Amino acid sequence: MAEHNIVLLAGDHCGPEVEHQLIDSAAMIMLRNHTGLYRIILGSIGLLSSASLSGIPDVKGKCNGIYEPIHGSAPDISGNGIVNPIGTILSVAMLLPYSLSLPEEAEAVEEAVHVALDGGLRTKDLDGNATTEEVGDAVVEELKKILKA
Repeated sequence: MAEHNIVLLAGDHCGPEVEHQLIDSAAMIMLRNHTGLYRIILGSIGLLSSASLSGIPDVKGKCNGIYEPIHGSAPDISGNGIVNPIGTILSVAMLLPYSLSLPEEAEAVEEAVHVALDGGLRTKDLDGNATTEEVGDAVVEELKKILKA
C-alpha cells in the first residue's frame, strides 16, 4: 500500500524519479550518492511544526499548549529573509483546534500552505529562491481566498 501511495504522489509531480528499493540497498545508494542529500534533510526541518500540550482538551475542547516549529529560532539566519516560515505557520494551524477550538480555521491554514507549496513557491532550503516574506504573503493570500469561499 505504501508503495502504491508513493507512485501516486510521484505521478503528480515533476521532479525526482521514483525507484523502489529494499531498505538496506536504499541506505547504500544514499551513502554512495549523497550529493544534494543535505537539502532533503535540512529542507524538511523548516516544514515541521510541534506542540507540547498540557493534557487532554477540557469540556469546551480546549487545551493549553506551546506551539512552535521544530527548527528553533535559528539566530544565525534570522532576519536575512531566508528562513522557511512553513513550520511556524503550521504551528499556528495546530494551535487553532487544540487551544482555540477552531478546527475549520486550522484546516484552512493547512490548505493555504498546501496550495502555496503546490504553486511552486520554495525557500532556499527547499531549493527555491523565495524569501520568508514572499512565502508568508503567498500563504496569507491563499488563506484569504479559502476563507472567502
